[in-house]
Amino acid sequence: MQIGNVTLKNNVFLAPMAGVTDLAFRRMCVRYGAGLVYSEMVSSKALYYNDKKTKQLLNSTDDEKPLAVQIFGSDPDIMAKTAYMALETGAQILDINMGCPAPKIVNNGDGSALMKNPELIGKIVSAVVKTVEVPVTCKIRSGFDAVNAVEVAKIIEANGASAVAVHPRTRSMYYSGKADWGIIKAVKESVSIPVIGNGDVFCAQDAAHLIEHTRCDAIMVGRGAQGNPFIFKQILEYMKHGKVTYYPDTAEKVRVIGQHIFEMAEDKGEHIAVLEARKHVAWYIKGMRESAAMRQKVNTMTNLPDLLAAIEEYAEFCEENN
Repeated sequence: MQIGNVTLKNNVFLAPMAGVTDLAFRRMCVRYGAGLVYSEMVSSKALYYNDKKTKQLLNSTDDEKPLAVQIFGSDPDIMAKTAYMALETGAQILDINMGCPAPKIVNNGDGSALMKNPELIGKIVSAVVKTVEVPVTCKIRSGFDAVNAVEVAKIIEANGASAVAVHPRTRSMYYSGKADWGIIKAVKESVSIPVIGNGDVFCAQDAAHLIEHTRCDAIMVGRGAQGNPFIFKQILEYMKHGKVTYYPDTAEKVRVIGQHIFEMAEDKGEHIAVLEARKHVAWYIKGMRESAAMRQKVNTMTNLPDLLAAIEEYAEFCEENN
């Protein structure tokens, strides 16, 4: 698949998720086949003021490439001036967030609040496209309250963007209800740039059904990848063979959990990694034996060796009681 001048190995992508798609998780998803991974969203204003914590979100390694970095903001000038800073670690694609529903983002006029102002969206896309040499893409929602995804997608295309990703829920829906894939289909039929479908992809069959229903060019997996980087390998297998035969066993899951946490510690330091690992471990072990007790245990741990040892012990318990 092609986005602008960037060639991708497949059309199954990892969605940007704040607090989730850090460097360690992106690398894991690439290992299991993701054709493109997105960073957590990065504030253009924070980049403008050289915030160190924000810059850390841009940490990258060659083995996760191609990478899309996602920025958010609502000031066309600041976004244009800082766009190149978001690309300093070598990302191949720059994505603009127009879908985040979080109140602290929306109340500043950013994220999905932009869906209320299509004219401003056009100015932002145009300003950023003129500033950077890499393809610029946008991730939108159906709308804020009213659905206007088709109108916005046309404006995005007209101002030089190379692709648009559509999450077919309005901001008022957050992540509740059912994603209306018909909106993705309508966008696909209205623009000539690639359309990436996002929303309610939790298994390989969902991904295939999304493409079949909407004819979108690519699919983007968000919550379905939390604790489950294996989903990319399963989707690709299903697309090629029409069935899924690969399911990770306990030993593989535990190996991946340990590797994921270890790489988080390399990137962020042990203290932060141990704290942030808690949610990832909970996602990985969901549905496994005694997972509630394991979550409680993990949530009390404060150092990396103890956490990794606890995960190994849990693996042995699961194997013995399989």
